[in-house]
Amino acid sequence: MINSFKIPEKFSFRTRLFVVMILMLFVTGLLILGTTGFQYESQRENYHLGRLNRKEIQIKRHIDYLVNKHNLSNEPDSLWNNYAPDFQKINEIHNVQYSLFNTKGRPLFIYHSPLEVIANDYILDPILLNKILSSNEGRYLENYSSDIDNFHASYRLLKDRFQRPYGILFFPYFEDISFSENELNTFLQNLYRIYIILLIGVIFIAYFLSKFVTRSLETIRVKMGKMGLEKKNEKIYLKNATREIDSLIKSYNKMVDDLEESAEKLAKTERENAWQEMARQVAHEIKNPLTPMRLTIQSFEHTFNPDDPDSNKKLKEFSKLLIHQIDTMSDVAGAFSDFATLPKPTMRDSDLVEVTQMAINIFQHDYIVFSSNKAHIFHKMDQTQWIRVVTNLIQNALHSVSKKKTPQIGVQIVTEPIQTIISITDNGSGIPDKLKSKIFEPKFTTKSAGMGLGLGIVKNIIKSHNGKISFVSTHQKGTTFSIVLPKD
Repeated sequence: MINSFKIPEKFSFRTRLFVVMILMLFVTGLLILGTTGFQYESQRENYHLGRLNRKEIQIKRHIDYLVNKHNLSNEPDSLWNNYAPDFQKINEIHNVQYSLFNTKGRPLFIYHSPLEVIANDYILDPILLNKILSSNEGRYLENYSSDIDNFHASYRLLKDRFQRPYGILFFPYFEDISFSENELNTFLQNLYRIYIILLIGVIFIAYFLSKFVTRSLETIRVKMGKMGLEKKNEKIYLKNATREIDSLIKSYNKMVDDLEESAEKLAKTERENAWQEMARQVAHEIKNPLTPMRLTIQSFEHTFNPDDPDSNKKLKEFSKLLIHQIDTMSDVAGAFSDFATLPKPTMRDSDLVEVTQMAINIFQHDYIVFSSNKAHIFHKMDQTQWIRVVTNLIQNALHSVSKKKTPQIGVQIVTEPIQTIISITDNGSGIPDKLKSKIFEPKFTTKSAGMGLGLGIVKNIIKSHNGKISFVSTHQKGTTFSIVLPKD
């Protein structure tokens, strides 16, 4: 089983404008938050690195002072131990814990060391020592991060006044991030509040702004949707329209004028063509009986003899022939008159089944089969015109059947809750595909006799009853005309 799905409609310009404005604010907010976080982290890092550097310089100066005071430069490690209390006081004075190594990485004074150094028997790793000694500034920064220790550390090569290395200072720096994190959280909370208020405000502004911007376009769309060739189209007049909208309105109003002018020209052309076709058809139909009338009169003039004993009989035949031709011309005029101006229908409640049965009984043929799904079906209708519709369609059905075949005409009425369908089916030769589009046109006919106005009159009668007529035809199998009459 294939699941049916509906393709979503295209988004309106107003919706797109609204969504774009919200997305712009959303993206802007993300950029602000991202930039703020990055800027904070960068400033925090610079602040702590600067603080580490200042502390480290203070400790270095203190150590240089003690080394110069006790002349410990290039002295053995055992001599340094004699002044251990002085070096330990540095921790108390500066409120820090540092460690001091000789240039070979061996400990002189150990007050704090990373786990890696402790595990190496308090001796600096050769790789680390090489990084310290080979650095351009004689200083190497390391970041230690573990479950126990998490701090920055600086390894600085110490030199005496003659620029001779005499030791390596290890200084750990522990960041107190509680205050900065609280400060950041407070700032972000305030920023979130401002952003939410701004978002709500922008949503309202975007909604009304998009409504204001698209209001003119919606007016033009509604007017254009109501445009029609046979309607009185209204122009658009808007105040305070933008230049683009004003240009669009001017184009629309010009199109209304052009359409009205084209409709007038088209109507005039159609009327002229209709009159020309009607005149041509009337002239053709009247000319048909006039020609035999002229020949008959000329023949009678040459052959008539008052002394002939059969002269009265010939005169009666001559008069009868003229009267027949005159009746033919009268029928032509009457048919065109009926097509041009059908009498206004007299609508009254009638039994559709009964009236249709009356029309069928005119033919008195056994091969016309009538059926209805209900015995009585009432509609407001003109009985005379409805009989004309049924008889015309049955006559066309009989004429469409070849003389070699037995006609089989079916008339069926099916009533439904909101409409009634009347079908007239034949077993004739059918309507060729190339002629189907012309079947209801005036003067069109496939018969050798007749004026081709019957189906045109039928269509006009059904239209006056607010109904519709259609047909389905198969070549050499037959045609079915269907009439749909709505219920009041």
